[in-house]
Amino acid sequence: MKPAVRIGVLVENSVNGSELLGEHGLAFWIEVGSKRILFDTGQGISLEHNARAMGIRIEEADAIVFSHGHYDHIGGILDALEFAPHADIFAHPAAFGSKYARSSDGSPRYLGLDASAGAVVAAMTRGVIPTRTATEICDGLFVTGRIPRKTDFEDTGGPFFLDEALQRPDPLIDDQAAFIETPVGTVVIFGCAHSGVVNTLRYVQELTDHRPIHTVIGGMHLHNASSERMDKTVSELRCFDLQRIMPGHCTGHSAIERFGTEFPGRCEACHVGTVLEFGQ
Repeated sequence: MKPAVRIGVLVENSVNGSELLGEHGLAFWIEVGSKRILFDTGQGISLEHNARAMGIRIEEADAIVFSHGHYDHIGGILDALEFAPHADIFAHPAAFGSKYARSSDGSPRYLGLDASAGAVVAAMTRGVIPTRTATEICDGLFVTGRIPRKTDFEDTGGPFFLDEALQRPDPLIDDQAAFIETPVGTVVIFGCAHSGVVNTLRYVQELTDHRPIHTVIGGMHLHNASSERMDKTVSELRCFDLQRIMPGHCTGHSAIERFGTEFPGRCEACHVGTVLEFGQ
C-alpha cells in the first residue's frame, strides 16, 4: 500500500489567507507517510512565518531538496538548516555554482546562492547528496536528476548565464522535479521546469514505467513563452490527460489564464496555504 501524501504550498508569489506572506519564490512541504521533506526554500523572506502560520514544523524535516540553484528557490537554505541542521540536502551539484541573468538593460544580475550561504554548504562534511540522476528521497518520493531535453519547442525560459560577463549560457543542468507515487497516480512538483514542462513529464513517465500522471504543481516558467510554445505545450498536456494542473510562481499570468481556458475544471491556483492530500 502506498503511504498517504500531503503537500503544502509554503512559499509562493500569492497567498490564500490574510495571515500568510507572499514573495517571489517557491517552497513546498511534503509529507510522505512519516517522512517530512522541504522542497525548495524560497528566498527565505517568508519561510519561517508561513511555516508557523500553517502549523508546519520545519525542524522535523528529514530532507531538504532543491529544484535548482536560483535565489528564489535556494535563498532560504541557511534558515532551513538553522531549523533542521540534521536534514540531508539533495541537489544537483551545479545548483551551488554562480548563476546570472541578463537584465533588460543588458547588465548582469546575480541569481545564485550568496557567498555566506555558499561557504556554509561548501564546509558541510555530511548530508549533501548529489542528484545527477533520478534519486529516491524516501519511499515513494523521487527527484528526476538531470532531465533530457528532447522537444524542439522548449528552452530554459530566459537569458541565463554562468558568468558575470554573460558569455557562457547556463543550460541549467541542475533543474529537476520531484515526483511522488500516490494511490491516484503520479504527482509531479516543479520548481521552475527550466528543462521544459513537456520534457519533464515525459521523463517522469519514463522513470515510472509510463504510469498515469494525476497532478502537476509548481512553476512552469512560461511567462516569456511564444504563442507557438504555448500551443505545443497545451497540445502535449492533453496527451497526458492530467486531472489537476496547478501552475504558479514563474508560470506567468497569460499562461495560467490559457491553462484555465484549455483545461476547465482541472486548473487550480497554487497559492501559499494550499494543501493537497492523497491517500488515507
